[in-house]
Amino acid sequence: MAIDSDYVQQMSTQLATYEVQSSLDRLNRNETRYKAQRDALSSLRTSLTTFKSAMTKLNSRTSSMLTNSATFSQEGFATATVGTTATAGTYDFYVERLAGKQQVAVQGLVDGSLSGTLTLNAQAFDLSSYATLDDAAKAINAAGLGAQATLVRSNGAVNLVVTSEKSGAADGFTLDVAGNAAATTTTLSTAQDALIRLGGSYGAGGIELTSASNTFTDVIDGVSMTVSKVHAAGDAPLTVTVGQDKAGTKAKAQSFIDAFNSLMTSFDSLTASGSDSSARGALAGDSSVRSIESRLNGLLRTDFGGKSLVEFGISADRNGKLSIDATRFEAAVANDPEGFEALFTGKDNLLDSIDKTVASYTSSTNGMLKNRMDTLDMSLRRIDEQFDNLQQQYDNHYSRYLRQFTSMMQTMQSMEQTYGLFG
Repeated sequence: MAIDSDYVQQMSTQLATYEVQSSLDRLNRNETRYKAQRDALSSLRTSLTTFKSAMTKLNSRTSSMLTNSATFSQEGFATATVGTTATAGTYDFYVERLAGKQQVAVQGLVDGSLSGTLTLNAQAFDLSSYATLDDAAKAINAAGLGAQATLVRSNGAVNLVVTSEKSGAADGFTLDVAGNAAATTTTLSTAQDALIRLGGSYGAGGIELTSASNTFTDVIDGVSMTVSKVHAAGDAPLTVTVGQDKAGTKAKAQSFIDAFNSLMTSFDSLTASGSDSSARGALAGDSSVRSIESRLNGLLRTDFGGKSLVEFGISADRNGKLSIDATRFEAAVANDPEGFEALFTGKDNLLDSIDKTVASYTSSTNGMLKNRMDTLDMSLRRIDEQFDNLQQQYDNHYSRYLRQFTSMMQTMQSMEQTYGLFG
């Protein structure tokens, strides 16, 4: 009888597999569980980081929960930015002058025959030392005198145009050209401050307000205004009405609610207990993850600045999702806007407390989630090592069975040959 090598290999494989199967199944289960938990923790960390970013945006130095606005009686004259300290009121303005930069054109200078002296803000430039007007312009710009020179070409002629870097009367310059009879200077525009008048009538009475730029910072407490168009004599004043922006304030509150509810949806998915119709979450029953959710929900029930969310019509349903009672919200904010702002913003108030809490979980150095993920990574590395060891065990079992079956087949072959001698 010939040795059937395929049969020997097949039996050796089956028996060697049987030897390691239970350990292999255990390692596969552990690997699947660890990977699922790590992916879930990574997903939760991403959701928490997204939520934290939304809270930081709401609590930034340039933002606030309480939104005020300014409306204008006419379009095109001005725009405004309104802070939380702005007081409601109505104000009449006339825009009588826009801020301007000084601009002077020097004409009659020709490349290749430059001569004379150009004096800008008491600094003299010997024009004969420059081959071209472009070289002269570069020298003026490099001097840092608060004015910039450029070349303007028209009908074959080249004009050297000097413009102040900033608008406003205080940022004008002096310019003179001497020693060149062909050179002339033409003032294109003068340096001037913007002028608006609060109250009175156009050109008279009221309070004159000036600015080197077209922006008047805190022209009214908490209100900065940028003008872009001037009135003419006889025009009606520009009426500016400052008041609370109800829609904007509610939108800020809704953005907080949406961000929180989105985070809670992530928690629900990752910690779901599972049922016949839904999958069990990878972090179901995880007490440390549940503690994060519990701590955040606890902050929502905490008073800050003596105020709570529920006082402003924001409450959680049985599933932990927030909703807003618009009527109650608007009435409460109108009655106590400062309390609403204090609830959310400021050191150790709601948004700051949420930010610090989430940071303790999401920190890339010592955050709880990072530590958990590092531990799982270590476990997965150990699993890989155990797979390697198990492969070695399988190889040893296979080799042993292969030798045993081969020996058995050889023995049977020998017996068959001996039996044939007496047949």
